[in-house]
Amino acid sequence: MKVYQIHKNSLLMTEQEVPECGSNQILVKMKALALNHRDHLVVNGITRWKLKEDGRVPVADGAGEVVAIGKDVTELAVGDRVSSLIVPNWQDGEMTPAKLQGSPGGPGADGVAAEYVRFNETAVIKIPDYLSYQEAATLPCAALTAWNGVVEKSDLKPGNTVLILGTGGVSLFAMQFALMMGSEVIVTSSNDRKLMEVKRLGAHHTVNYAANPDWVDQVLQITNGLGVDHIAEVVGGSHLNTSLQCIRPGGTIAQIGAIQGVCDGNVDTAEIMYNAVNIKGVEVGSKAMHARMLRAMEVRQTKPVIDKVFEFSDLAEAIEYQGSGNHFGKIAVNL
Repeated sequence: MKVYQIHKNSLLMTEQEVPECGSNQILVKMKALALNHRDHLVVNGITRWKLKEDGRVPVADGAGEVVAIGKDVTELAVGDRVSSLIVPNWQDGEMTPAKLQGSPGGPGADGVAAEYVRFNETAVIKIPDYLSYQEAATLPCAALTAWNGVVEKSDLKPGNTVLILGTGGVSLFAMQFALMMGSEVIVTSSNDRKLMEVKRLGAHHTVNYAANPDWVDQVLQITNGLGVDHIAEVVGGSHLNTSLQCIRPGGTIAQIGAIQGVCDGNVDTAEIMYNAVNIKGVEVGSKAMHARMLRAMEVRQTKPVIDKVFEFSDLAEAIEYQGSGNHFGKIAVNL
């Protein structure tokens, strides 16, 4: 079978034997992969994603068909359609450091960029029939992170206002889930074309922060000066100060990402205190959360936004495109 491995910050396609299943394992013929920002960081050895040695199989998210099962597997059968889990050790309950270990496609474990992948039975989840393999592959990291930040870690009520920062993969899922909750949604971007697209997808208000340096005032105007109820904060760093200007007293900021990097020490902690702002860190989610998300999506027939589909032979090009930031929605890869 064909397998990609990372060697000296570049991808190398290799040939390997198809793995055999252990007693509690399954073998999946991969049908699609989907890329996240972290995949670009891992392949290029950036920041904390730098690998200590060559040979790691990249890419965390994928979906496929079960083609073999071990003798002690009870929850899955040959022919089942499944997707990978971004943190397979976090099955349910509260997050712990131990549960976050072993995330595929990173420093801790091999990923799914292979024609066949062997999983522990508990490391996958069945996918709804209405989703294609490409669509299901987009969900394990970006969608689950957004679901956790907008649904699991919120007390949103219909009519509440939600500010979505940006139009990346996590942000678009956050917008879809906020709309699912009956929220009034505001989306920011520096790209008018992308803002037109989110309008088409249901966003109530859009704000171009590049064209309008005083965009915080625009958000406050939309909310009659009160501020929004909830923010999906994906930027991180000192941008948190800007989010604090947009949130209402007692509102919630879900810190989902850190594109800007770590904090430089200039966050206005007094603002957090005086306005009783709830700041909740979000680190993907559990398998139980994933199951709840899939059920909600199935009821509403929610479809992921896919920007472009590459072939498996063009994975390096797909990861380069992911790193460019030019996409709107998820990037999928066919096998």
